[in-house]
Amino acid sequence: MKAKITPFLLFKDEAEAAANFYVSVFNGKLLKVDTYPEGTPMPAGTVLTATFEILGMTMTALNWGMEAKYLETISFAIEPETQEEVDYYWNALIADSGEEGPCSWLKDKYGVSWQVAPEILPRLMSDPDPKKASAVMQAMMKMKKIIIKDIQAAYDNA
Repeated sequence: MKAKITPFLLFKDEAEAAANFYVSVFNGKLLKVDTYPEGTPMPAGTVLTATFEILGMTMTALNWGMEAKYLETISFAIEPETQEEVDYYWNALIADSGEEGPCSWLKDKYGVSWQVAPEILPRLMSDPDPKKASAVMQAMMKMKKIIIKDIQAAYDNA
């Protein structure tokens, strides 16, 4: 059996725009745009789905004609390696009415939740020395966007 998971993101009528947004942020690729055929509740030619690839993951944006409400219970995590990458993804995803959240979380302009948590964060938080791991956790809890040098300093000074 060859199974794969493809996340579907629901939109009232912004599927193609959202797909293009994610493709631009992640230097991805728009793979396919399908439209509603004649005889469906939506006007023929209206975008049904926009399938795209970002960071090696295929995703589909679907216009379903109703408002979509995203919750924090599902999010996409990005693990940048440098502060420059953290800053880039953070700023790009909160641009145009996105919202900052605590501890590396944010919502983009479509309401989709993301975690921009550099790869060093879980590595330092899982240190076998509980004082070091706790210091990193405490530093992170005070942040919105993660600042790698501050996380590293908390670890080094514990």
